[in-house]
Amino acid sequence: MLNLTVRNLKIYFRQKSAVFFSMLGVFIIIGLYALFLGDVWVRSYNFPGADILMSNWIIAGIVAVTSITTTMGAFGTMVEDRVTKNNKDLFASPVKRHKIVGGYILSAYIIGIIMSLLAFVVGEIYIVASGGEFLSFLSLIKMLGVILISVLASSSIVFFIVSFFYSTTAFSTASTILGTLIGFLTGIYIPIGVLPDTIQMIIKLFPVSHAGALMRQIMMTSSFEKLAIPPNYLSELKQMTGVIYMYGNHEATPAIHILVLFGTSLIFFLLSILNVSKAYK
Repeated sequence: MLNLTVRNLKIYFRQKSAVFFSMLGVFIIIGLYALFLGDVWVRSYNFPGADILMSNWIIAGIVAVTSITTTMGAFGTMVEDRVTKNNKDLFASPVKRHKIVGGYILSAYIIGIIMSLLAFVVGEIYIVASGGEFLSFLSLIKMLGVILISVLASSSIVFFIVSFFYSTTAFSTASTILGTLIGFLTGIYIPIGVLPDTIQMIIKLFPVSHAGALMRQIMMTSSFEKLAIPPNYLSELKQMTGVIYMYGNHEATPAIHILVLFGTSLIFFLLSILNVSKAYK
């Protein structure tokens, strides 16, 4: 399984187009924020420290998005193997099927972690260059943990989606659509609080958005503590920006976010393995 994992990693990083398109959603968000959204939201929240607060907000969202777009690109190797019939050679070999499937999953997971960490490091540099501060050591550890869980949930969802594709055209189309929509599904393009209730609920039900909420809680805590605003307004601001998710009168705690991510990982991996197993019977 490790040999297959290394093989998939080499294929992914050798194909510059695969890396680019897996980061397409991230590029779109950065472009929109730099050209339009950044100034709009800073002017909307007209108080000292709003620029640093919103920079942390967008970077947290970008890291969450990276976890799903890069794993989508990583699973492109599986689709390529189906198109070129390399998968038949693999499944005809003495290697057990679960190890072959595990090679695809593990390589996608590693790629997701690497690219998410890269996005986070670049984001932290941008925040500091903009006048912000590096996260504390404890916050960095928390971010690493959330990234690991986020990539796990994202790779399970993407694996399930990709398990239905048997052509590179369908895969490329799905990658483009996902890269475009992921910003809306995670509440990054527009703060969730200004959206209609129905759209807000869709975002709150989308598993990866829970990773975004956790990352915002970690990255924006220091900025919130420095804001000289009334506590009731602070609570409203956290709900508006998607730092806190409310379901009726109930607030989603970090434990709930983590349970959603782990539950999503388990359910979608089981469904994916079942689907792949049926395809090669």
